[in-house]
Amino acid sequence: MTSPAFLGALCLALSCLGGAHGFWRSDDLEWSKLIMVHHWPATVCQEVVRHCKDPPNYWTIHGLWPDKSEACNRSWPFNPHEIKDLLPDMKMYWPDLLHPSNCSLQFWSHEWKKHGTCAAQLDALNSQRKYFGKSLDLYKALALTSMLQKLGIEPSTDHYYQVSDIRDALVTVYKVVPKVQCFLLEKGQEVQLLGQVELCFSKDLQLRNCSHAAEPAARRQEAWPNLGLHVCNDGPVLYPPLNETKL
Repeated sequence: MTSPAFLGALCLALSCLGGAHGFWRSDDLEWSKLIMVHHWPATVCQEVVRHCKDPPNYWTIHGLWPDKSEACNRSWPFNPHEIKDLLPDMKMYWPDLLHPSNCSLQFWSHEWKKHGTCAAQLDALNSQRKYFGKSLDLYKALALTSMLQKLGIEPSTDHYYQVSDIRDALVTVYKVVPKVQCFLLEKGQEVQLLGQVELCFSKDLQLRNCSHAAEPAARRQEAWPNLGLHVCNDGPVLYPPLNETKL
């Protein structure tokens, strides 16, 4: 039975998130791959010091994005009730690092409206329950945090990795080419911070190579327009541990 507390929270969430009316935009449904975007909390939180609170010490989900489409159905609002059974995993693996006080509802609403409504052209993703549930399944199957550990790639303050070494190591595990993305450490410095790893899937949800050229440039920064996220330049990169960031 649904508790009164949950119903109250649900109503509040829906009233805040709203349901903008719109229409299906068939031109925006033409996409060729899905991008599973992981971000590293220590790096994100170093870039936005005043926002993070108790970030996790493992790679979390930024989103599951079709590569060439956005906001395909503005009349399909996010409804947290549809993913009630997923909430424990959502809070753990898909938290809003930048706005932890809102329980991630606005972040998930953004991901659904912008990306989920386009991914929903696939039968496997054609509801909010399926979209978020399958995203969690893919994230767990990829197990990026443990894979990097097994490859000997772990956070460190005194060791730089080569971007090509990280990328090549991931290729040996996943058998496809990922996209590795970075932030600059500080303005004017050339040392990069490892920030995001993207792994791509075909429409039948099989791993495939990621392509730099096919993705719109704006997609690289997504919800963080001021952080300077970019495809890592070849050369050294710092993979910072959480306890060394200035939170």
